[in-house]
Amino acid sequence: MQKGRGIYKPWVVLLVAVFAIAYLWIMGNLLFIHGRVSGESYQYNLVPLETIGPLLLERERYSTEAWVKNLFGNIVLFIPLGIWIPWLFRSCRTGLKFTWTVILLLLAVELAQLVLRVGSFDVDDIILNTLGAWIGYIAFRLFIQFIMRRRSE
Repeated sequence: MQKGRGIYKPWVVLLVAVFAIAYLWIMGNLLFIHGRVSGESYQYNLVPLETIGPLLLERERYSTEAWVKNLFGNIVLFIPLGIWIPWLFRSCRTGLKFTWTVILLLLAVELAQLVLRVGSFDVDDIILNTLGAWIGYIAFRLFIQFIMRRRSE
């Protein structure tokens, strides 16, 4: 990491740190506090596309709120991971390493939800969250290419 240059300027690092703290607080609240299960049976899904499939193929069965929350919420909320992971960890800038890092991190979150009985363990969440992280990763890569091109001019 080259301190004081480009995306590692002190004010950029401070700004990203502030956003990261806010993001972690929001995500912690959404994933572990807001979804607490009380007295009802805990549900989980281990079958890929079991919840995504009906949302896509049987759209009329779901309210707009449920549809947007389950599909877009699970994608959009994880876009920042796709930016921060390769920005903070140079070793995660290759597609394969980035993907495995994201999947393992998301699996840890889903397993924590299963053990703590908050939210719900859903393999489809891992799929959608990874898609969101990949959108962020692509944006990060494009941004880096833009900066490199501008520096070479």
